[in-house]
Amino acid sequence: MSSPFPGMNPYLEHPEIWPGFHLLLIATLAESLSPQLRPNYSVSVEVRMYETTGEQSLLVGIPDVSIQNNLTDETKKQTDRVAVSPPPSQPMRVMVPIPETIKQGYLEVREVTSKEVITVIEVLSPVNKRPGKGRQAYISKRERILGSSSHLIEIDLLRAWQPMPLIGNTPVSDYHILVSREDCRPTADLYGFNLQDPIPCFSLPLRRGDSEPIIDLQKLLNDIYDRTAYDLKLNYNSDPVPPLSIKDQGWVNDLLTEIN
Repeated sequence: MSSPFPGMNPYLEHPEIWPGFHLLLIATLAESLSPQLRPNYSVSVEVRMYETTGEQSLLVGIPDVSIQNNLTDETKKQTDRVAVSPPPSQPMRVMVPIPETIKQGYLEVREVTSKEVITVIEVLSPVNKRPGKGRQAYISKRERILGSSSHLIEIDLLRAWQPMPLIGNTPVSDYHILVSREDCRPTADLYGFNLQDPIPCFSLPLRRGDSEPIIDLQKLLNDIYDRTAYDLKLNYNSDPVPPLSIKDQGWVNDLLTEIN
């Protein structure tokens, strides 16, 4: 069964689903672009590593709602223990910070002759959008790209958490695609779209005068969904995680009811 949604499928944002989908999307983008860019450009999959500790390392990839649900009962029990002041011989259960290394893929389009990085393609993950070291590290790299001679494509298919910083007021939307051309900065193209909208197509910026391929992210997403049988992995009998607004949840319920 194909994806029932006209655009982004919110069930793919689930913390247990997103990491695998993110890897597939990066790989599919590379496979799609490589034959279109030959022989002047090559596409490579690069890996960035984040070192995190403390509370944020435990939260990466886990929705706030799930954390609240999972910890509520245990927290109440702990609170009750504290309230009755257990004798010193009875230990209190606590949590300790666990160092964690997070790996995240992204794409670089390089000119074959000079090996220069022409365009960087980023697909954001929760570690980029949550407050903490991961976000700080990504924003630092983002600023280096925006101050360089490379173009930047930034794809945000996650509704939750804080979007990447932009100057001035921008329309609020569920999802964003930023295309920042080196020769147009500080101006950039921002494609904002909501749950009900198809994902817009956009061109891959290259050297001036070179033919630029069109990235049809909607088609790539649908192809991944069909090829890897996401209809068998997603639970459409439950609400999406992170949760939707009441209005959007009603739209999703109606859509899934029509299909079924």
